[in-house]
Amino acid sequence: MPSPAITVSGLSKVYRIGAPREPYLTLRDSVAGAATQVMRQVARLATGAARGARDGEELWALTNVSFEVNQGECFGIIGRNGAGKTTLLKILSQITPPTAGRIICRGRVASLLGVGTGFHPELTGRENIFLNGTILGMTRAEVRRKFDEIVAFAEIERFLETPVKRYSSGMYVRLAFAVAAHLEPEILVVDEVLAVGDTAFQKKCLGKMEAVASHGRTVLFVSHNMAVIAALCKQAVLLESGRVAAAGRADDVVRAYLTTAAAEGTSAQAYQTIAPVEHDAAWGGTSRIAFRSIRLVNNAYPTFTVHWKEPITLEVEFAVQQPARNVVFSLTVSTLEGVGIFRVHSNDAGGRLFSFEPGSHRISLVVENALQAGNYVVALDGTTAVGNVPLARVARAAGLEVLDVALGEELSPQRGGHLVNGAALWSEPVRC
Repeated sequence: MPSPAITVSGLSKVYRIGAPREPYLTLRDSVAGAATQVMRQVARLATGAARGARDGEELWALTNVSFEVNQGECFGIIGRNGAGKTTLLKILSQITPPTAGRIICRGRVASLLGVGTGFHPELTGRENIFLNGTILGMTRAEVRRKFDEIVAFAEIERFLETPVKRYSSGMYVRLAFAVAAHLEPEILVVDEVLAVGDTAFQKKCLGKMEAVASHGRTVLFVSHNMAVIAALCKQAVLLESGRVAAAGRADDVVRAYLTTAAAEGTSAQAYQTIAPVEHDAAWGGTSRIAFRSIRLVNNAYPTFTVHWKEPITLEVEFAVQQPARNVVFSLTVSTLEGVGIFRVHSNDAGGRLFSFEPGSHRISLVVENALQAGNYVVALDGTTAVGNVPLARVARAAGLEVLDVALGEELSPQRGGHLVNGAALWSEPVRC
């Protein structure tokens, strides 16, 4: 068994919100303060003032977090915004101390928490490589030895002697990551590195992280891209409100995270059970169809994820409670903010109408992917062709994540797509 590179035991961190900031004190102030401390406590008790009102509200960013990371392992840390991921990384990087618990790191730790931290806008790209490399812990000899690799990785050869204040945001980010990525620590802590740069550079960053892990170094990787976590990491931990909600194999932890996130439309499992919806109250009529589940058939990842070259192939199961005639199914894809992107109907472009007897049924839909990279919400509707009477609806049947490029594949010179033959392809319903 490999020995652990990182051991986290009972780690907790508390912050105080609204507390008055302590002033800087001289030695005389400290001595005087110690002499009056007892009197202040007596006065507080006499007036009944609550300590919390003076000291501020406590916020536990982390509570009793424990896990181990083996040497040479790429370990994922996932969770929603505010779950405590950044606080954990700051403690691991010795930027802030823990309130309780401890961390044992066996080896030199380097952090990519703030890409570009330490860059001086008036200095040239060449000068900032040496400056930033030194801040990140590299010796001048190390920076000189890796200088050509850093410049080639950042693709800024022509602008090496130009002050970075004249760089575009993409050039700035590429140079900053290139310096940080060429560190040689035993433990590398990476926070949302794939959120920087364009698509091609993000792919290059991912390849660099894979190379670091393959050379026996330990990588702690934080990302909101679940497909990348599942592909890059073998083990992972899920944080929720500062606590460990799940830990183990990356696929299982990602699935646990997406199960809860699906209800908010951020992403979903490849097979998502749809919770029963009270359609009667919403429509003011009798519901004859109830959607039960939705599945991404051609899924290449353990998540509800495709990339822009892949058609979206969905399989929907539903129950028919009363005979239904001339039924039209609709699928709507919207942004997380509720802005509609497109809608397809089963009777588009000469498609047929469906009729059902009571029982369980299944139908498939294939539509080419014209979506840009991002997260989307999928809604399902069933209506009658005559009178457009609503039969059933699930506003958030699943979340869909679209990647710019599939892992391990080359970028196509064109992006986007179109509907198959100008319309979605709905299969003939199958009785289950």
